[in-house]
Amino acid sequence: MEFKDDFYEKIENKTKVNKDTIISLAQKLQTNGMKDENTLRDIIKTLSSLTGKNVSKEKEDKIISTIINDKVPKNVDKMF
Repeated sequence: MEFKDDFYEKIENKTKVNKDTIISLAQKLQTNGMKDENTLRDIIKTLSSLTGKNVSKEKEDKIISTIINDKVPKNVDKMF
């Protein structure tokens, strides 16, 4: 799936995370898989640090459970 630059711009404007970082994190997920809990925790911690948003252990667990159990919305455009 290829995203247009305006998609990355929306994310960067909302989160202050740049396109290169997004692509790097996506490659990490692609390499290690979306079902790897350690990779997901690392991604969440990285994004939390980059955005200055604190993610509680409970919220992190919920995010990971949602991803591992395939409960993530299929249409990413509707998330923003």
